[in-house]
Amino acid sequence: MEHSTTIQEIVDRLDKLTPGQQKQILNSVLSFLGEPIRGISGKELLKFAGLFPPEDLEQIKKAIEEDCGQIDESEW
Repeated sequence: MEHSTTIQEIVDRLDKLTPGQQKQILNSVLSFLGEPIRGISGKELLKFAGLFPPEDLEQIKKAIEEDCGQIDESEW
């Protein structure tokens, strides 16, 4: 009986969390179980299409290609 009480207590509290917090809990449970964590669908990302001008995206791409993966050991 204690098992079902614990589950119900968890469910009752989950209902009080924001959707983002619920997603974090789900990801934690999936991680505990060794199951893959699902990401955001492409359909959800479409709302960001066209948000940045192409010139800005080119600058971002160039900065990533030039700077990522480089380590400045004098900064540590």
